[in-house]
Amino acid sequence: MYIILVYDIGVERVSKMLKLCRQYLNWIQNSVFEGEITESQLRELKMKAKKIMDCETDSLIIFISKNQKWLQKEIVGKEKNDTDIFI
Repeated sequence: MYIILVYDIGVERVSKMLKLCRQYLNWIQNSVFEGEITESQLRELKMKAKKIMDCETDSLIIFISKNQKWLQKEIVGKEKNDTDIFI
């Protein structure tokens, strides 16, 4: 499956969440990640994220698609992290 993950998290936890998300997905912009992931990897990612988060104040939003081809991505301005170089 293909996902876009967005988080809004307290500044004191941002570096831990960034490090976690980079293990599974491609970083495309501050607090925004995208990429192919299996269902089990997604479950694992969410479980680990919940351990980092303060669920009273932080949020994690995941947009899920069966395949990247069903999404159209348009970038206006400079792309923060070019993912076209991956093989």
